[in-house]
Amino acid sequence: MARTYRLGRSRRLVNRALVMTLGVGIGPKATYLLTTTGRRTGQRRTTPVTLVESESGRWLVAPYGPVPWVLNVRQTPRVELRRGRRVEVLHARELPADRSAPVLRTYVRQVPITRPFFEVTVDSPLEEFERQAPRHPVFALLPAAPHR
Repeated sequence: MARTYRLGRSRRLVNRALVMTLGVGIGPKATYLLTTTGRRTGQRRTTPVTLVESESGRWLVAPYGPVPWVLNVRQTPRVELRRGRRVEVLHARELPADRSAPVLRTYVRQVPITRPFFEVTVDSPLEEFERQAPRHPVFALLPAAPHR
């Protein structure tokens, strides 16, 4: 059975450190600061995230399930990714399960710290990752349309 994510004291400290280091452009590969618009407050919310990146695209994976940033992105898909001074405004489009499965498999292989939150292993067949997709939303990151 997969673990349930809880944002405890130690995770808050790690996130705070990541926000500071990523803010100056230092941090793990493919890790960025994601800024969303709060679905209830309208305020900007920032959290560190690790993307799946390849020549064919970039994907935002929710390894801990529908946590607040996921709900915010579903409500307002216009997001910002920041690392140091570089800021990108993007549109996040949620993928269906069949298109999420290969991204989830790559994510589980590349980000081992999140493996306990999945009910699959790195060697599981793609069909098992497809069954995990509803619990771990995946968003394709696309260029944002100009803001009016």
